[in-house]
This record gives sequence, C-alpha cells and structure tokens, in this order.
Amino acid sequence: MQSGSVADKVNEIAEQAAIDHGVELVHAELAGPEGHPIVRVFIDKPGGVTHNDCSGVSTQIGTVLDVEDFIHSAYTLEVSSPGIERGLYKLADYERFAGSQAKLKTRPAINNQRNFRGQIIGVENQDVVFEDQTSGRLSIPFADIAKANLEVDVEEEFRKAREHEATDRDLIKQNR
Repeated sequence: MQSGSVADKVNEIAEQAAIDHGVELVHAELAGPEGHPIVRVFIDKPGGVTHNDCSGVSTQIGTVLDVEDFIHSAYTLEVSSPGIERGLYKLADYERFAGSQAKLKTRPAINNQRNFRGQIIGVENQDVVFEDQTSGRLSIPFADIAKANLEVDVEEEFRKAREHEATDRDLIKQNR
C-alpha cells in the first residue's frame, strides 16, 4: 500500500520526529491493506534505541498523523529498532557498513544471479561494491537493489562473546 504522497508525508513526519528525539530515521514505510494500513518506522542511535526513544517518537508521529488526518482510515503505528540484521535503504548505509556482511537482492539479474551474500566493500559513484561468496567482486547499481540487509554471523558473535568473557575472568583473577 505504498501510496506516493501519503508515504512521502509519513516519511517527512517520521524524519522530523527522529530529529527531535536525537535518533536516526532508518526507514519509514506504509504497508498493509487499504482499510487498515500499518505505518512502520525504524529508528536507531549509537548504542541502540531504548523503549523511551521508541515511545517518544511514536507519540510525536501519532499526534501529527492524527492532527493532519491524511490517512483516512484506522491505522496501526509501529516504531522500533531496525534490529541487528537492519535493512539497508540509502547509499550512505553501504558506506557506513563497509566491511560488514550482508544479503542483497537485485531487481534485474546480474550475471544470471539476483541474490547475493557476502561483504560490503564500499560505494563508488552510485554503485555498491560487493564481494559475493559465489561471484566475487561486483559493482551493483544502487538503483537495481530491491532489498538488502546486514547479516550477522551468530556463531562468530558467540565466539567473540566467549573471548570477552574469558578476558574478563582473567582480569578479575589478576585484580584479586
């Protein structure tokens, strides 16, 4: 249900609410059926967002949506963190997360492939430079990316956590 002008207004309102609350607007979207749309807003900040961040942004967006009344049916408003496997929506996201693992899906096939998994290398002009596990290094036009998100290697994260715990235990033993 991504009606252009309504979606643009929702995005403007969400952007202002994010600025006012000192968080980053990751993405805002209008989804769901015509009769009961869902306004989804994803926010973030260094160290992650809190319940209070989400609540404050939600209250501001809800108030403005109710006053401006351009969504002509009951709607559901959801404000949350983008999660650890956050979506990548802007070219700046690919610059920011260079070196990170990600999954990408392109609209047209590139070398007979539409799904890619690997590492974001960076951005050159309007292309995302990506090291795919199957195809190697590619330049993917940003405009051709249908969907993308970071990909967290859970086993690697657990391994790092175990290393940190071992280091902490050693430091505690040394300080006794």
